[in-house]
Amino acid sequence: MGTKVDSAGLHWRKSSHSGGGNDCVEIAFTADGTAVRDSKNPAVGALSLPAAGWDALLSAARSGELNLR
Repeated sequence: MGTKVDSAGLHWRKSSHSGGGNDCVEIAFTADGTAVRDSKNPAVGALSLPAAGWDALLSAARSGELNLR
């Protein structure tokens, strides 16, 4: 399970597939894994995922497992 992380000082990036708007998820790599935040509201904070959790999330997204349509 992820934990809330202090996002100050992290290098945040958006996917190259984002439309350039402010409606996507941003990520930052940390010493322990990956931090994830909502680009619309970065002041709320970020969720920290361990490396194995980030890998599992990417795998599920790539396989279509997360497509809820």
